[in-house]
Amino acid sequence: MATEDTPLLVADSWLVLDGSVLALDRHVSRFTRSCLETGLAAPEELDRFWREAISALPRTGAWFPRAELAGDPPSLRLRIRPAPPRGEHVRVWVPDAPDPRRSPARKGPDLEALGRLRAEAELHGAQEALLRTADGIVVEAASSSVLWWEDGVLCSPPSEIPALPGTTAALVRDLATAQGIRTARRRRRVEELTGREVWLLNALHGIRLVTGWAGCDATPGSDGHFARWRERVERLRLPLNPPSATRPRQFEVVCG
Repeated sequence: MATEDTPLLVADSWLVLDGSVLALDRHVSRFTRSCLETGLAAPEELDRFWREAISALPRTGAWFPRAELAGDPPSLRLRIRPAPPRGEHVRVWVPDAPDPRRSPARKGPDLEALGRLRAEAELHGAQEALLRTADGIVVEAASSSVLWWEDGVLCSPPSEIPALPGTTAALVRDLATAQGIRTARRRRRVEELTGREVWLLNALHGIRLVTGWAGCDATPGSDGHFARWRERVERLRLPLNPPSATRPRQFEVVCG
């Protein structure tokens, strides 16, 4: 039986609300790509895993499942977990230390360290911790991507800085481009975000508006775009395909 302290090599989580999901194809692609990069899972094994995992997902209720490549020897498994409460607003703590991750572009190996950062953020009255480079450039948050607005331009951190390719942030940037809204990659320190509309984005919460900062002198900006964009993204949820016929699964399902 798998346990929480089993070595976690790759992970990916997404929200299921009464059988509907947002951008599941992006999660499948990110997890599959990361697994293939490790050389520890074959393409046909991953294809079968995803077909069977999607079939195993509950079609009623709120769930936050996680696909994992974990263990020694490594194996694929699906962890079916109740969804935590969702939020629309977030207060962000800015640690003094730079981004502590060893594998910033792959979700999984650093989840424990990022969990400790979020726990420390709570001691500062915040729900998230900002990650920065050694010279103070904004990268992302412990469990969220960061986007912000500058004079009608939707901005994100520079692509050359190693970071997790966030599925929700990528979806929002693609939507903006499709609607003729300019997007840009910009190097910004947290003090340069003061007075600006800043969002944190992830699969659980969708878009959250930053309404406060801790550990720095930045002040939150207005919410001129937030409500419209949050609703727009939530409308993109799609129903899962009906479950396929029951058959023996080739991977472990962990509930809870």
